[in-house]
Amino acid sequence: MIFDGKAFKLIPLEDGIVELQFDLQGESVNKFSMQAMAELGDALDILESHSGLSGLLFSSAKEVFIVGADINEFGKVFAGGTDAVKAYNGKTNALFSRLEDLPVPTVVAINGYCLGGGMEISLACDFRILSHKAKIGLPETKLGIIPGWGGTVRLPRLAGLDVAIDWIASGKDQRPDAALRAGVADGVVAPEKLHDAAIKVLRDAISGSLPYLPRRQLKKSPLRINDTEGLLAFEGAKMFIKGQAGRHYPAPVAAVQSMQNGAKLERDAALAVETELFAELAQGPVAESLVGLFLNDQLLGKKAKSFIKSAPGEVKKAAVLGAGIMGGGIAYQSAYKGTPVVMKDIATQGLDLGMAEAAKLLNKQVTRGRIDTAKMAEVLNRIQPTLSYEGFGAVDIVVEAVVENPNIKHAVLTEVEKHLSDTAVLCSNTSTISIDFLAEPLQRPQNFCGMHFFNPVHAMPLVEVIRGTRTSDSAVATTVAYASALGKKPVVVKDCPGFLVNRVLFPYFAGFAMLLRDGADFQKVDKVMERWGWPMGPAYLLDVVGIDTGVHAESVMAEGFPDRMGKSFKAASDVLFEAGRLGQKNEKGFYNYAPDKKGKPQKVPTEESYELLKPHCAALRDFTDEDIIARMMIPMVTEMARCLEEGIVASVAEADMALVYGLGFPPFRGGVFRWIDQAGAKVIAEMASSCETLGPLYQLTPGLQKIVEAGQTYYPKAEV
Repeated sequence: MIFDGKAFKLIPLEDGIVELQFDLQGESVNKFSMQAMAELGDALDILESHSGLSGLLFSSAKEVFIVGADINEFGKVFAGGTDAVKAYNGKTNALFSRLEDLPVPTVVAINGYCLGGGMEISLACDFRILSHKAKIGLPETKLGIIPGWGGTVRLPRLAGLDVAIDWIASGKDQRPDAALRAGVADGVVAPEKLHDAAIKVLRDAISGSLPYLPRRQLKKSPLRINDTEGLLAFEGAKMFIKGQAGRHYPAPVAAVQSMQNGAKLERDAALAVETELFAELAQGPVAESLVGLFLNDQLLGKKAKSFIKSAPGEVKKAAVLGAGIMGGGIAYQSAYKGTPVVMKDIATQGLDLGMAEAAKLLNKQVTRGRIDTAKMAEVLNRIQPTLSYEGFGAVDIVVEAVVENPNIKHAVLTEVEKHLSDTAVLCSNTSTISIDFLAEPLQRPQNFCGMHFFNPVHAMPLVEVIRGTRTSDSAVATTVAYASALGKKPVVVKDCPGFLVNRVLFPYFAGFAMLLRDGADFQKVDKVMERWGWPMGPAYLLDVVGIDTGVHAESVMAEGFPDRMGKSFKAASDVLFEAGRLGQKNEKGFYNYAPDKKGKPQKVPTEESYELLKPHCAALRDFTDEDIIARMMIPMVTEMARCLEEGIVASVAEADMALVYGLGFPPFRGGVFRWIDQAGAKVIAEMASSCETLGPLYQLTPGLQKIVEAGQTYYPKAEV
């Protein structure tokens, strides 16, 4: 052993070859922490002076290669300001360039995920050999930044501009075959042959049969593209990417700009250009929000793992009651992710619909090449449709997904409990009904909790796990474990009307209802809120959810919180519901709907809804964008603050992730609490004050008022 550190080792092999092995102690994966970077510098010091060195093999001792930078350290670096970010990147770039400049050939053996900084250091090597199981990529734009350690410099010179723009702007992981076609990989082999294959390539480079210096020089020289081609390629790409990413996400366009600015420069000067743009983005609110979401997501993962460890056992078999849209979707997701599931309904027709829905979703996967027909058959075989409770004694968890009617749910839950083992967990996929209320007739309320999926089940990441007053820790742990096995993001919340997501969504809808009452045009409100970042405006969202569903949920919320969510006027949704306009489900709501060429419903403005609303709303008048945003968002802010203060949700991180994953809250804003911090609590207070005559939904909570008065933030500020 030439060097044995806590992150890197230098292992002598035969004939002057040395292996630089990354094995970060105390971590399940390799990532570039500051400690690891310091050790890399120590290893390079040794390599640069090592006599008899003929070649370098760079490898990982873990199941993955390198997942990138240690993002937990970003906050501290970014808080130091632009100069600190530049210094941080400058040190790293110097290390990678020293690796690239070693007087011997270098080969990297990539055995798993090779992302971000991991890919950037691999680009600094002369040759890259990938395992069949490897995945590479530069996902930095998903964090609101650009590759800052040479990605926008080396990749276009190695693989060409088209590949570099596509890979970096999209931030997508790339498969080994795509890397081979692009010229980024020099070979793809079976995992067990990776080390030997990399050594063979290195020996060929040492012998001269595989020249490495021309390729190295290519990466260090200006980009080989003439001015006209470059102008067309760069400007065309920026226009296209801006249209795709939108104005709220500047990083993808900045990545292309980095390539353009550095195109005529040699390596070190181009790296300096990249660093300038990286530092600029790192100081922006989008990077703060997206990096924050990444860290919040890691927190959710750690919490889920903690619950899973405490679960009494693995969920080996599940059951779903009701084969409707939600029940069928849950059954499909369970089967697709590997947990066999019994799907019970009261009618054969319902079971047929549930199985047809599963088959439709699987057919899409087959069409897209993600699975084959054998896999499709395997998944379908994991769903056992039934009209009886036969076999329910062997299931570990049951999810009730019948209609949102408390009497029906009471009857179904009471009936199914009789057929379950004493340890089986019983859940309700209710969206608004109190878990404590649903548990009243149960014999084992300790085994009962809420498991609220969002529609469509296969696409929406969030699952709210709702703990009732009598719910046991083991029931919550089992439900979290099952949600995680389904590939979902579980957030544990306490029982209350609407739980967390719907409890904060319906004040938002209440703000919308009051806007329309006072003469706002719902089409303008939709446009303003979509420009603000929501995937769809409130009128369109109500149409998609179903106006009947919205009216029902609103009545539940009004009963639970009459002081804030009760109303003294007839809301637009009530008017449309009474007129039989239910939204997309019957092709008429706030908008009319007509199928496009692919059969997807497209909204079409109509005067019919305006005519229906006229008798119940003030004459149409113009509201400023600022007024609309304040009237829509402040009710969501105040209700979310109440949920935190009441302990409905345990942390600001979980609250923000629930809205991003459950409602599509604009990710570039980072969630409600991140938005409050970025806008400034005093600014939020001023927005609320401008609407104070509208009622309690616009009044600050005691906790939020303290934040304002103390000049504090919900998220702790990073220390420099």
